[in-house]
Amino acid sequence: MPSILEAVLFDWGDTLFHFAWDEALLEAGWEAGLATVDRDGLPSHGEAAARFRDEYVPLLWVPGSLEEIEYPGMVREALSHFGVELSDDELARFLAAEHAAWAPARQLGASTHALLDALRARDLKLGLVSNVFDPGWLLRRDLEEMGLADRLDVAVFSSEVGKRKPHPAIFQAALDDLGVDPARALFVGDRRDADVGGAKALGLTTVQALWFRADDDDVGPDPDYEAFTQMDVLNIVRRLLGET
Repeated sequence: MPSILEAVLFDWGDTLFHFAWDEALLEAGWEAGLATVDRDGLPSHGEAAARFRDEYVPLLWVPGSLEEIEYPGMVREALSHFGVELSDDELARFLAAEHAAWAPARQLGASTHALLDALRARDLKLGLVSNVFDPGWLLRRDLEEMGLADRLDVAVFSSEVGKRKPHPAIFQAALDDLGVDPARALFVGDRRDADVGGAKALGLTTVQALWFRADDDDVGPDPDYEAFTQMDVLNIVRRLLGET
């Protein structure tokens, strides 16, 4: 365990917020995205969403893959099947509208702000390390809208690094940005393999987040601590800091 704790890093989905996959929102996203493309000859949103569901959704989460996908390229390729070639500006508008349509699937944890504020009050550096395929400019907009941008010192996304957890590069990028040695950092995440395993391999102390979901992946190692509520993390930090 670190003798001095300097930073706490968090996973994002199912740790700071809950994400609920919804097939209806997949189609709603394509409807919203296509509505931003002002031209004739577009496929129906149902037709386009069905092709994306069949051909591309299975590629979004490939078990064991450490390489992040290029999601904008997938969207571009899916539409090219229908003879639609998007410009960069059109693609950006499509992605922004599609991402916004998924807003109902993203629910911030009730104690997320309180936890981050309590940690920052202890002069700890705070960071985010997340496996996510959406472009970073959209994700940073989410952080602003969720009230997280000003509460985090760094946010590292696999879509920008090109590697998914448990690859060490994504953890190391956050530690380098913060200027913190892994032995003086705590990582909080819900997945035993990607989060606990990846962080432990680099020398971070680990907390498995169990408040949104219980990970059924028994491949990863045991965490140093388990947290059943977000505020359990604060109690763990207080112990590591030697608070009475």
